[in-house]
Amino acid sequence: MTSLSLPTPAAAGRPVESPQGATAVSFDRVSRRYGPTVALDAIDLRIGAGETVALLGPNGAGKSTAISLMLGLLEPSAGGVSVLGREPRAAVRSGRVGAMLQESGLPALARVRELVELVRNLSPRPMGTVDVLRRAGLTALAGRRTETLSSGEQQRVRFALAIAGNPDLLFLDEPTVAMDVESRHAFWADMRSFAEEGRTILFATHYLEEADQVASRIVVLDRGRIVADGTASQIKAATRGRRRIAFRTDSTDGAVYRALPAVTAVALRGDGAVLETTDSDATARALFASDLAIRDVEISGPDLEDAFLALIADGA
Repeated sequence: MTSLSLPTPAAAGRPVESPQGATAVSFDRVSRRYGPTVALDAIDLRIGAGETVALLGPNGAGKSTAISLMLGLLEPSAGGVSVLGREPRAAVRSGRVGAMLQESGLPALARVRELVELVRNLSPRPMGTVDVLRRAGLTALAGRRTETLSSGEQQRVRFALAIAGNPDLLFLDEPTVAMDVESRHAFWADMRSFAEEGRTILFATHYLEEADQVASRIVVLDRGRIVADGTASQIKAATRGRRRIAFRTDSTDGAVYRALPAVTAVALRGDGAVLETTDSDATARALFASDLAIRDVEISGPDLEDAFLALIADGA
């Protein structure tokens, strides 16, 4: 039987060092079927130690299935999954994997500190209670019962339980659902600090701006297949031919703007107009040469939402 050694107090707040270039998660031609339904279709994926990876995709794309396979909650129908160099369930049992799942509940009548200490006591190398509460923004709520917390506060408790074991690899499934804007910003600031310690973070989200701002790499799933894998800039390059020109104007005649060179779409709201164009230089020249009264002109490239929608449309 393999013995597990507890860390010294000095090491208790740090993840175990992973060899440079090590692979945290590996999918080798992995498929998963539910009867006739194919949730994942022979995908290959490597996530390196220390990466912060966003997993994106529409509902039913296979994100939750992929995370469940990584956590050993499901077995692949074909192919192999490795987590931290081990079979997923063995990696989870080692205490080196933490997870914050969207569907997870919290026991009623339990106090926040009690839950954190329970998870710590089940872990071979836990993080200190004070550190867990601080990172999760729960110091002032440590004595509160779970049923008295707001939805956003309960999300923070789930995060605290995910990190209480001091994991090297952390899975987050829609982590900021029910959080207000201020809480979301604070959460991701803490997460950046967590990642800077060398931990690997994989999160699924429908908030594309979070993926754009936080992830060092984005993997897009659609219909059980990986349709894009790269940095946010590389993913956005999928819509490199589309740009936007936004400005304020007194003219609300959409036909005038649609007649400009290379314009593919026009949106008017109040005194604002947004033109989508495949050639922003040609459109801008014609716009400035016109007799239209325009001001506060801004030209921008596609955002991650544009790229995401384009990729899903291409997949369809």
